[in-house]
Amino acid sequence: MAQIESLFVTRLYRAKLSEHGPAIDTDELEASCYSIAEDDEAGQEWCEANGYPGYTSYASLTDLGWRFPIFADVIKALDKHVAEFAKDLEFNLDGRKLVLEDLWINILPEGGTHSSHLHPHSVISGTTYVAMPDGASALKLEDPRSARMMAAPARLKDARRELQTFIYMKPEVGDVLLWESWLRHEVPLNMSEYDRLSVSFNYKWE
Repeated sequence: MAQIESLFVTRLYRAKLSEHGPAIDTDELEASCYSIAEDDEAGQEWCEANGYPGYTSYASLTDLGWRFPIFADVIKALDKHVAEFAKDLEFNLDGRKLVLEDLWINILPEGGTHSSHLHPHSVISGTTYVAMPDGASALKLEDPRSARMMAAPARLKDARRELQTFIYMKPEVGDVLLWESWLRHEVPLNMSEYDRLSVSFNYKWE
């Protein structure tokens, strides 16, 4: 009798940021994001020069935890979530730790997108969500096997979740999503008239 099993599982972690570390006031976090965006002229210039819709601090600021105490609290919580995810992934860290490499703000206005990408040189990447108004885009995750599928036919529309080519995760405010940094992902068109706010991050092994 034939036996079929699933191999090479891709893991995705989802939890409330507040499950670990200090309680996070999302209204205060949102206000802090806008305050930083308003003052960050270098970030504004980078976004304009690179055609980035809205605002990101990715290329301009590396010290959010120092600038606003609430970001220091976010980092404390993320450290614990990432440690929990690393256990689930059964990493052999050889006595070393996964540590925060960078943390940045994303403000995506109506009509904004963030094209498909991955995060080289990191181990775990993720996002915590600050504002997700009605119509705000989900996170689109791509099957990492796609590049190797060659002439494979399309999947059935009602294919089992683990066989689908793309998965759309609709996070809520206060959620944190974690994935291994090689997983390709994107943010489709923001259909809301309001901003979609999130804070993204990378962890490295050292």
